[in-house]
Amino acid sequence: MPLAAAMMVLAVACTSESSSDGGGGEHAASCAYSVRFHDRTYRDVANVEFTPGDKLGSATVPPCEDTGGQDRDKDEESGEATTAYAVDGISPDVAVAVGDSRDDTTFMAAYSGSELPPEIRKLIDGS
Repeated sequence: MPLAAAMMVLAVACTSESSSDGGGGEHAASCAYSVRFHDRTYRDVANVEFTPGDKLGSATVPPCEDTGGQDRDKDEESGEATTAYAVDGISPDVAVAVGDSRDDTTFMAAYSGSELPPEIRKLIDGS
């Protein structure tokens, strides 16, 4: 049941609008929050207890493609830069934390389709 609840939260989180607090950009309601880091795409996962680790480098928040590129500025084509941090106990191939500082990060997981990696399910389930 906790996995189903987490997936529901993820679905809601991916379609909700987040506002800027000075550090990040605004994400349109139809765009899921994702980042690109080391040729992988990571999506945010809600309700995960995690500890950010060492700084890994720069990640990119890709521009929203909900307008087919018609309303996009040339500066937005490359996306917005943010910082990627390791997540203690999980390979960066599976998950990273992103944000302007280690104290203000969002948990991001790399997965395809609707299946979360087993390492992430364990964090959500608390086992």
